[in-house]
Amino acid sequence: MTAGTAPLALPETEAPTPRRRGRPSAQLVVAVVLLSALTAVAVAPGAFAGADPEDCDLSRSVQAPSWAHPFGFDVFGCDYAAQVVHGTRASLVLAVVVVLGTGLIALVVGTVAGFAGGPLDAVLSRLTDVWSGIPLILGGIVLLSASDARGLPQVALVLVAFSWPPMVRVMRASVQQTRERDHVAAARALGAGPWHLVTRHVVPNAVRPLVVFASAYAGVVIAAEAILTFAGVGLARPTQSWGILLLQAQDRLAQAPHLLVFPGLFLVAAVLGFVLLGEGLRRSPHG
Repeated sequence: MTAGTAPLALPETEAPTPRRRGRPSAQLVVAVVLLSALTAVAVAPGAFAGADPEDCDLSRSVQAPSWAHPFGFDVFGCDYAAQVVHGTRASLVLAVVVVLGTGLIALVVGTVAGFAGGPLDAVLSRLTDVWSGIPLILGGIVLLSASDARGLPQVALVLVAFSWPPMVRVMRASVQQTRERDHVAAARALGAGPWHLVTRHVVPNAVRPLVVFASAYAGVVIAAEAILTFAGVGLARPTQSWGILLLQAQDRLAQAPHLLVFPGLFLVAAVLGFVLLGEGLRRSPHG
């Protein structure tokens, strides 16, 4: 290097930064907030509604909301906030039970059909197609109309009976894609048996789409229960649910619109929370 020559400037390099994980989507954040709030209400309804839902006085029938009673009173003079809050538990429990039941059926049937292929897949797929031709609401109305008992177990069983076909399709398609991947082919070449392939390599990598679909489908279950109850064939007293409150309100809507507004808002919040949960899980990064 000669005198008076400026030294060569080396390009500046930034220190390597750790790789950032993808942030949760806005849908997932909103879903978690909504469902966490509703879960807290379902677990401890007394903390959110100080009044006793069984304390009723006909002299207060359909009184409008006030500062002391922000949701007003129902047709029997019961505090409506307490009625709506205590109805949260049945609706959420029903959604969880139905989704777990249908998810288990889909996990078994969809995995068998997707992994086995051939005639077994054809038979299971045709049965699924035939059964899916019965609309959820129509099937629920037919079965529940013939039942004298309409508590949570009966309604949940009927909803499971007509909800499993779409989940089976999702799981079957995911298993079919997963079984063709390189790591499954490598395990098969090393002598892994069908049970090992399914439990260790196929199902763990194929179950994510089912979880995403089931999360959103819980909102469908809550809406279906409300529709069946509003039609007079769903849940019945002494069970408390938003559908029952909507059923009781149908003859007083002109006189007391708050009877529709408040359980309707809770119902919409729950359906929206589950739909956004499914969408958020779908958009979230793998791993």
